[in-house]
Amino acid sequence: MKRWLVLKRKDTHMRLQGKRIATLVAEGVEDLEFYVPLMRLQEEGAQVLTAALDLKSIHGKNGLEIKPDTKIESLDADDLFALIVPGGWAPDKLRRHSVVKELVRGMDSKGKTIGVICHGGLIAISAGIMKGRRATGSLGIKDDILNAGGIWVDEAAFREGNLVWGRVVADIPDFCRELVEALVEKLEESAAAAQ
Repeated sequence: MKRWLVLKRKDTHMRLQGKRIATLVAEGVEDLEFYVPLMRLQEEGAQVLTAALDLKSIHGKNGLEIKPDTKIESLDADDLFALIVPGGWAPDKLRRHSVVKELVRGMDSKGKTIGVICHGGLIAISAGIMKGRRATGSLGIKDDILNAGGIWVDEAAFREGNLVWGRVVADIPDFCRELVEALVEKLEESAAAAQ
């Protein structure tokens, strides 16, 4: 039985091999909402880029150091498979920059997967992609979601079209499961369409 389990895991491992996914960060990003999805996507073989406004090291909300790989301004929605927006204090800082909002709108208009957790929803709100869509996040942004025309849902994690939503740190396992499932399905849909 152990042999079957090892073979089964090997069959499903690295399903996102070589897919470029960017994660948006700034000073005060929620450390776990950044690092756990990053590692989960790397485990699937994805090339995960840490993107910030500049290349200076930043610190997460809980003190962990993060070294950006690239500037947000150098990202192009056409070149990315998905985008991840972790929470913490970073989204409130990033949402003020047009380059961030343009990237999110570009990803959304192309139907590309955008994973949003906790306060990350502030960026989706500022990008203007909330109207009529279900969303979740920290209770602290419930009114913001509603005022942006979104529909508040108090669930750990779920999909709404191309958006994958996670509520808070405690829901990271559910968020990662939903995110990886959405990305693998998107990959399978692309492969089927190419045949």
